Amino acid sequence: MKIGDLEIHGHAALAPMAGVADRALRELCVSYGAAYVIGEMASSKGISMHDRKSAALLSISQAERPAGVQLFGDDPLTMAKAAEMAMAYAPDFLDINMGCPAPKVAGNGGGSALMKKPQLAAEIVRACVRAVPVPVTVKMRIGWDDTALNAPELAKMCADAGAAAITVHGRTRVQMYAPPVRLDEIRKVKQAVDIPVIGNGDVTDGESAKRMLDETGCDFLMVGRGALGRPWVFSRIAAYLERGEVLPEPPLDERMRVMLAHIRTLCAYKGDYIGMREARKHAAWYIRGIRGAASFRNRVGALSSVAELEALASDVLRMAENRTNDY
Repeated sequence: MKIGDLEIHGHAALAPMAGVADRALRELCVSYGAAYVIGEMASSKGISMHDRKSAALLSISQAERPAGVQLFGDDPLTMAKAAEMAMAYAPDFLDINMGCPAPKVAGNGGGSALMKKPQLAAEIVRACVRAVPVPVTVKMRIGWDDTALNAPELAKMCADAGAAAITVHGRTRVQMYAPPVRLDEIRKVKQAVDIPVIGNGDVTDGESAKRMLDETGCDFLMVGRGALGRPWVFSRIAAYLERGEVLPEPPLDERMRVMLAHIRTLCAYKGDYIGMREARKHAAWYIRGIRGAASFRNRVGALSSVAELEALASDVLRMAENRTNDY
């Protein structure tokens, strides 16, 4: 797939999940075969006002590339200014968020609220395309609600304004993350434009990846929540799509090893205080589905050091071994 002049190899990208898809997770997913990544969404208003927290979300390491940055906002001039400032971080492309359902974003006119104002959305794309030398992409939903499934029309307007690719999350804003994913609506977007369309929503393994491709005709895939606590999902998708092979989930000791490596990297980048507080949700995802995981829930929610996480991983493995010996 090509996004403008940018050549993308592979099958699936990591979604720009706010508060989750930070540098540590992005680098880890790339190591497992994520074709590209996008940083957490940053406020165009914050960037244009030189807010340091917003600017920190734009940082990209060489280990993540190809990588894009994502902006949200509802003013074309502010978005264009922020896009221009974001080029200081040398992203491979710029993504515009038109899909975030969070009230603090959509309630202020950004994210998925732009789907209710397609002319404004197109103006934002046009302004950003003029402002930056890299490809501009758009991430949207299929519509605001069931009465306004306007993603095909909006995608066409964004393409006409210069967007190089469109990612579609197959749910409405009102649905948030509740099922079902509407693959037929993603297919309509693919049929409406000539630029690449990336399908997003409930891609969690090789089978769901193939279903997304087959039923939508989309050019590429994006994985969001399916990568949480399971960064190896990208290698599983590749094995299935390339060879029809269903790779098993990694053994428990490997899952714990990856978890520890992930959290150590997270702490190295953000410091132990912030890193360990953010590690709590990641640890919960890594042990999700393990027999007896509920018994560790309180410990996960109180983690404050890597040593405590190491002890937790040891106890998880010990419990699993004891259960095996009981049979």
